[in-house]
Amino acid sequence: MESWSVLISVVVLLGLLTSGRVPPAVLFTGWAGGFALLGVVDSSDMLASLANPALATLVLLMLVSLALERSHRLDQLSERLLRGSESTALLRLMGTSALLSAFLNNTAVVASFLGAISRQRKITSSRLLIPLSFASILGGITTLIGTSTNLVVSSFAVNAGLPALDMFQFSLVGVPVALLCMLVLLFSAKQLPKHNNGEQESSQEYFLAAQVLHDSPLIGKSIEENRLRKLDGLFLLEIEREGHLISPVGPEEIIHAGDILAFTGEVQKVQTLQRFQGLELFGSRADDLLTTNLVEVVISNESELANRTLQEVDFRTMFNAGVVGIRRGEKRIKEQLGRIPLRVGDSLLLAVGADFRQHRNLDRNFHVLSGSLQRPKLSDAQSTLALSGFAAVIVAATLGLMPLFNGLLLLLGALLASRVLTISEMRRRFPFELLLLIGSALTIARGLEASGGAQLVANFIQNYANGFGVMGAFVGIYLLTLLLTETVTNNAAAALAFPIALSTAQAFDADPLPSSWLSPMAPAPAS
Repeated sequence: MESWSVLISVVVLLGLLTSGRVPPAVLFTGWAGGFALLGVVDSSDMLASLANPALATLVLLMLVSLALERSHRLDQLSERLLRGSESTALLRLMGTSALLSAFLNNTAVVASFLGAISRQRKITSSRLLIPLSFASILGGITTLIGTSTNLVVSSFAVNAGLPALDMFQFSLVGVPVALLCMLVLLFSAKQLPKHNNGEQESSQEYFLAAQVLHDSPLIGKSIEENRLRKLDGLFLLEIEREGHLISPVGPEEIIHAGDILAFTGEVQKVQTLQRFQGLELFGSRADDLLTTNLVEVVISNESELANRTLQEVDFRTMFNAGVVGIRRGEKRIKEQLGRIPLRVGDSLLLAVGADFRQHRNLDRNFHVLSGSLQRPKLSDAQSTLALSGFAAVIVAATLGLMPLFNGLLLLLGALLASRVLTISEMRRRFPFELLLLIGSALTIARGLEASGGAQLVANFIQNYANGFGVMGAFVGIYLLTLLLTETVTNNAAAALAFPIALSTAQAFDADPLPSSWLSPMAPAPAS
């Protein structure tokens, strides 16, 4: 009975994860805590899961990556990749991003190349971005540290009493798959849209919105009288009044208190609105607008701004910057921007204060696209220390000279001692959510196994695939995991699929960790 109850609870968990309304870390932590409180797993097992060696290695790897992603070597490399013909540049871009992603954080690699892609005009971005994204993902499947999911699976294996996965144990399958997929990308890239520069720029316009305050001298006068028609580079597109949209806006239209004026055009000339008293742009009066610099940023996947509005977070106080415009792909934002829940990947155009660069929360919340305001890059000596040290750790771990955890720990100490990394930076970027997610997932996996829930699913797969043998069960597990990754995060999918895969392997008396790629389903040794 307990096995069915645990299995049903996991199905409910999966449903909640699919809905996307509650963060995965919260759900997994709640379920793991529930399993511990209800006695499905011991509290000591839960604590052991949070202290799993592979999980600790993953945390160290992410902390060390904070220094690696700041190396200016990546920027120098990105500038050289896009030379030559389109096919040659695309091949270099995919190959380099895949190779780097095998060892570095995928997001950092993509972010490093975005600047070079956006600055060059020879090849349109629409032909490069999808291959760049896919290649970085494909590179991550080739090594143990290429993606956090590989380390998650390794941590599950260690927790189940199996040996940890080796650095290049994924490579025998991952490298051929990556090469084949990149070859397909290279030939299919010709089918991607080819927009000219003018089309690209027009599709990426920002729309400025300014609210008329109740004490504004603009009230009661027409658009023509307020001289809002012929602005330098800006065009009054429409007016939102008490939930109704006025578009197009005629010259005789009278301005009312509370009107929201939507402008388009050359948004870099937003200072044009400074001469109009009583206009407010997202917390900044137009006549008191921050004019030190205009900076474009993209909300990162680690940002605390995701799913929150500008008003909720008090954006002006947090960053000493006013939001001038928001762009979400090619979608035009019509609503009052201060009330729109932000999303990861949204582009914000900011009017920033002089100390914007010094704010410590920038690197966690944004990818800053303005070159002059990006985080300070490492010096030549610091880059050499960080990159050579990381390479030495990988070589030592591969040759068995030193465990990966020990090598990363030594490297982290060297980076701190040389001030390449600081405690405050580590505190800001510490992967708390990932730690909770994976540690809790280990606990849930243990609960599935201990209660017999995983065995129930394994028995079902065994009966279903009985006529196809071990290979049929292998395909079944693959398809189950593939289905899970389409509905929840990769780490969550690995957490739910691992105990089922382990129980299925045991049911077929097959080795969960094949010792040779030539015999992927070798029988398990007799105990």
